Amino acid sequence: MIPDKEPKILWNPGSLPAQNLSKYSQWLAEQGNDIGTKEYAELWRWSVQEPEAFWKSIWEYFQIQAHNPYRQVLSGHTMPGARWFEGATLNYAEHIFRNKTGRRPALLFQNERQPLTAMSWAELERQTAAVAGFLRDAGVQAGDCVAAYLPNTPHAVVAVLACMSIGAIWSSCSPDFGASSVADRFVQIEPKVLFAVDGYTYGGKPFDKTDTLRDICRLLPQLERVVFIPYLNVAARPEGLPNASLWDDIIAPTPSAQKLRFAALPFDHPIWILYSSGTTGVPKAITHSHGGNLLEHLKYLSFHNDVRPGERFFWFSTTGWMMWNFTVASLLTGATAVLYDGSPGYPDLNVLWELAEKAAITHFGTSAPFLVSCMKAGLSPKKQVNLRKLRSIGSTGSPLPPEAFGWVYRHVKKTVWLSSMAGGTDVCTAWVGGNPQLPVYQGEIQCRCLGCAMESWDENGHPVAPGEVGEMVVTKPMPSMPVFFWNDPDGSKYLSSYFEHYPGVWRHGDWLSITRRDSLVILGRSDATLNRQGVRIGTAEIYRALDTLPDLRDTLIINIERPDGSDWMPLFVALAPGAELNETLKNTIRQTLRKAYSPRHVPDDIIKVPDIPYTISGKKMETPVKRILQQKPLDKAYNRDSMKNPEAMDFFIRFAGQF
Repeated sequence: MIPDKEPKILWNPGSLPAQNLSKYSQWLAEQGNDIGTKEYAELWRWSVQEPEAFWKSIWEYFQIQAHNPYRQVLSGHTMPGARWFEGATLNYAEHIFRNKTGRRPALLFQNERQPLTAMSWAELERQTAAVAGFLRDAGVQAGDCVAAYLPNTPHAVVAVLACMSIGAIWSSCSPDFGASSVADRFVQIEPKVLFAVDGYTYGGKPFDKTDTLRDICRLLPQLERVVFIPYLNVAARPEGLPNASLWDDIIAPTPSAQKLRFAALPFDHPIWILYSSGTTGVPKAITHSHGGNLLEHLKYLSFHNDVRPGERFFWFSTTGWMMWNFTVASLLTGATAVLYDGSPGYPDLNVLWELAEKAAITHFGTSAPFLVSCMKAGLSPKKQVNLRKLRSIGSTGSPLPPEAFGWVYRHVKKTVWLSSMAGGTDVCTAWVGGNPQLPVYQGEIQCRCLGCAMESWDENGHPVAPGEVGEMVVTKPMPSMPVFFWNDPDGSKYLSSYFEHYPGVWRHGDWLSITRRDSLVILGRSDATLNRQGVRIGTAEIYRALDTLPDLRDTLIINIERPDGSDWMPLFVALAPGAELNETLKNTIRQTLRKAYSPRHVPDDIIKVPDIPYTISGKKMETPVKRILQQKPLDKAYNRDSMKNPEAMDFFIRFAGQF
């Protein structure tokens, strides 16, 4: 159970200008719906109790541009199987280009080697039209797959918008993925065209990927065309690649250039394919829809991020994480999307804060580990850079500990709105997140999002009391839930991924506590639960306490159940520079956990490791480490190509041999 003591309020809305959410409420009232006059809790309750009325209002409020009208909002209320806005045809990209203007850029971009540059809306439209024309000429039709092996650059944004415009299905991996990891994803979808770079720079080091790219092409026999982008080396040429064209040749202005056109697509037409982490098997190909993502992104970015036309939206991401898609979605609001390609720690941890000043970023998005790293490094960005334009900071990827909340308000900006959010690849959005009308409590997520019928349940499918910890579930369908998994004709993979535990109810796989204030605390993955002497402990509890210790750079904890009914709970620690794992530090760790929680939270052993293993998308690999220590076959325990730092697993493999 989460302690019942009310945490400190770090931010209050105060007398902010009218937010997008309040404008929506006012619009509801003007339409004759008195729910628009109520507080957020009642507005949320209406949105989940009356999902058809709510999502119809979203359609009307944002003036969705449909080529054909829908017959009804929702057909069937079961999960999976619900159908949204049947009969309607539309196009996600068309709604992005409703915002084109000459008054501000569409994109700002910086990488480790190049200063901040801008792309106008006119240039974005011209290049998108050129790439769309190339795809049509290459025989790509609506429903065909197009893949990308690209960093977070304007090339990727242009290419995804071109695919959207013609109804092609986009799928991307960042170039830090290895060939087999890319193949695990792209072989499933059989892309007709691949966009790719020759390499990239990270942490000041060049990484040539031309050999990897040739390997990828050999593993994709159905591939018909390659679009090659000399990114690391401008003189690079696509040698050994099948039927390759140069990016610059495709986008070169021509007298006969076509205007950008938008295919009218069914509401549930696939827009992109995202992938599960693939840490222990072939990644699941999660397929999302034009209409579902359009409505969800308009709702979340407008109401829960409060992004407004002319503002600048940034989220540190790669093209292999759904937050890149979410950053592209900021264009729906009329914002300028800010892109960065490189390491968040090169040349030092100030680089993204300096970008926030140079790009005049309004909404700065990052991961919880990045904020924790800045805190542990003793950074104080407010002393180094001018963040007067910064209005909100977003955090996701893992639970943000209370101490990092406090660090943001002490060392970044005392008036900033800190919005911790959680959702995922499964829905390409956040279930829970920010709310400009509510206070920010230290260590807590502000609210359940509109339209998301989220609850916390016990093992028997009953809601737990406020403050108690249970399984995060969603009890009613949302338009942004996947339309299907690729190559899952009978839907069995989709069903088993979310609906087996509680039939007809989405189980997300996180431990969740909903407080008496209706705020939320996520305690880590339920599949990585520490079942300690009959007490379930969320790993995020352990990390939250240990993040306060400056001598610990990172930590990972697991619990191994033994056949005799006993268990062993080791804590693996990566030390900060100059720190030593002596008895003093071990006792500090034990006392910290005992004081913060209970004796059951104290590990049996504390073991020094060179590094903590992470997936490419930034998740700690608790379950794979546990499987390795349980002597599972390595090919069943983890997928090395799905890792951000594969060498980190070598210690655990050696350790398991001695265990």
